[in-house]
Amino acid sequence: MTIYNKLVRDNIPEIILNNGEIPKVRTLSDDEFLKELEKKLVEEINEYILSKDETELADIAEVLFAICRARNISEDRLLELRENKNAKNGAFSKKIFLISKE
Repeated sequence: MTIYNKLVRDNIPEIILNNGEIPKVRTLSDDEFLKELEKKLVEEINEYILSKDETELADIAEVLFAICRARNISEDRLLELRENKNAKNGAFSKKIFLISKE
């Protein structure tokens, strides 16, 4: 038996069954779901930092969009907020590294 105790994508239990194993799962409450999504976001960010694999960026985006859905924030609203911050503060395209301020 392998213990995971973590949030997984929707098709993982079926994939486990198709591999001849039996998954033990439960459905999370809304509060538990948000907490686990935040843990998953950290997990996916760490995986990207270690691997630099672009598929990890896709995982980060999926978790981010799931957090938005759970908090009733549309993807359009998220992108609008991003654009507003970019208009006010800029993006990261100029690669500026702030050393200090007097």
